[in-house]
Amino acid sequence: MHALVCLRDWPTTPMKKLFLYPLLLAACPLVAQNGPIDFEPNGIGQAWFWKVFEDGSNPPLEFVANPDPDPNGYNPSPTVAKFTALPQGAPFAGCETQHGAGVGTFTIDNSNKIIRVMVYKNTISDVGVKLVRFDSWSLGEIKVANTKINEWEQLEFDFSDHFGLTYDQLVFFPDFRSRSQTEIIYFDNIFGEQYTPVPPAPDEATLELPTIFTPNGDGVNDVYAPKMTFADWAEWEVFTRNGQRVFYGQTVDATWDGTVNGRPAPAGVYFVRARCGNADTSPEPEAATAVHLQR
Repeated sequence: MHALVCLRDWPTTPMKKLFLYPLLLAACPLVAQNGPIDFEPNGIGQAWFWKVFEDGSNPPLEFVANPDPDPNGYNPSPTVAKFTALPQGAPFAGCETQHGAGVGTFTIDNSNKIIRVMVYKNTISDVGVKLVRFDSWSLGEIKVANTKINEWEQLEFDFSDHFGLTYDQLVFFPDFRSRSQTEIIYFDNIFGEQYTPVPPAPDEATLELPTIFTPNGDGVNDVYAPKMTFADWAEWEVFTRNGQRVFYGQTVDATWDGTVNGRPAPAGVYFVRARCGNADTSPEPEAATAVHLQR
């Protein structure tokens, strides 16, 4: 979304501009800042001018491949911003947009009071976000530390205390601390929506049929049942060598105690056929095997 202001014949003197600018802001509706800043080649942010400051030789902000583009993770974006924080740099080394360009002119309200940024860092430290007015005035940065390393994390910066204030510049501090070595920080999706974790894929049912059964009353292996995981339904049968069905189970908890019509079944070879599944996955594993009933 692009920030818009009403176009006027601007006064020519700086003093008149300073006094009339707040009046124009009050008279002209402001729309939300440009975002989310995704740094994609055809997206928002990569073509902006990002000035790096207080970072030693001030290596430029880079736009690189995502170091962890897990399609089911926090940040599947192909391209992200890369900030190289040098040990010679100040703790408050960072980068900023140009006044009035890129991010646009916007007023803090309920729709944008929470600014979210995704970061990927190899150390825990404060991250700062500062909003600046057209005349370089600011309430200062808000700092939030990351809690994870070597993985993406979404940080939230609460600008509720800035309600009604109008800004036209964004300043980002990726590693707010003194450094003894070069640190690489990746960041992305500034002004993005709140991340909602992708639910894990449901587990598929599995089925395994034991091949030995000893219903001799010793408390060990006295009942027969298929071994199933993540199944919420099952159907299985036991047959004699002559094809006579001697047991039929219709639940995942069903067991055969080795009896037929209430009498112990003879020792020997029986055949089991089973299948199972669950409501969340489509595979319905099936299996068949010979079972040795021993007494």
